[in-house]
Amino acid sequence: MTKAEVITKISEKTGIQKDDVTQTVEAFFKVVKESMADGENIYVRGFGSFINKKRAKKIARNISKNTAIVIDEHYIPAFKPSKVFIEKIKTSKKIKELAPQD
Repeated sequence: MTKAEVITKISEKTGIQKDDVTQTVEAFFKVVKESMADGENIYVRGFGSFINKKRAKKIARNISKNTAIVIDEHYIPAFKPSKVFIEKIKTSKKIKELAPQD
């Protein structure tokens, strides 16, 4: 599902104009990006957490030149779903129907 499809679905469910929903969704993403760039984590109860994960310093290899590269410690954005969210996915009948049968 794309962002445009999400916006359309929200607009249909709430009756709010698509332009207003688009502005709201874009503002949400902007706040998430800016807050995380400032080192803040975002917690949405019943949905999940947007967190900055620390990656340790490590030595990697450039295989084309066969040299070692030092990658400094850095942070990456991550999403951790809430227990409620995980349970909803685990018990979803639709997902079980779509999953390949082994």
